[in-house]
Amino acid sequence: MLQNRVDPFGSIIKTPARGAWLGNRGVVHNGRQQIVRPYKLKAWITCALNFQGRHRQIMQPDRWTELFFLDEATAFSAGHRPCAECRYADNRCFKNYWLKGNPQYGFDMKTPLKQIDDIIHAERIAADRSKITYSDDLHTLPNGTFISLQGNAYLVNNKQLYLWSPGGYDQPIPCPDAGEVSVLTPRSFVNMFTAGYVPQMAVVQ
Repeated sequence: MLQNRVDPFGSIIKTPARGAWLGNRGVVHNGRQQIVRPYKLKAWITCALNFQGRHRQIMQPDRWTELFFLDEATAFSAGHRPCAECRYADNRCFKNYWLKGNPQYGFDMKTPLKQIDDIIHAERIAADRSKITYSDDLHTLPNGTFISLQGNAYLVNNKQLYLWSPGGYDQPIPCPDAGEVSVLTPRSFVNMFTAGYVPQMAVVQ
């Protein structure tokens, strides 16, 4: 069993559960298929599992490390955005709503993705490589956002909280009355959800 799944905290974990999306942070494994660093590139992307019939051998030497996510909401919480190649339409939608949600940067559709990636990178990981979080009012957070409660990750959806696990979500519980919570999803992505982007979520509606 390889260490190649990503949780909402952005950590790369071992689990037999399969993922619905593929991710890339560059080459983060060694020749023994062991994770040796949290990332190599600032452009953390989420890819489709299938694209133009391409096939890859997992964790080939000196090739980018294949990472996997339960759903797109998990990928966003970890700090990944849609790939501009295999998910071109999703990437354009992402960029459009990211711009709408984050007008303070003065970017437009012609702005290189690298500039957006630089902002996302500063939001997701600290200098000591720990996960960056921030406090916000739970009841203002849009669907698709992840929060941390007692060390666990919960997905916010339709005023309910879903406890995350590698194999899926537990039955939802109502959002508590408590106001301030620790938000895992990077702030600019939360702003993007508020602007109208709806991430794919592996929850039963």
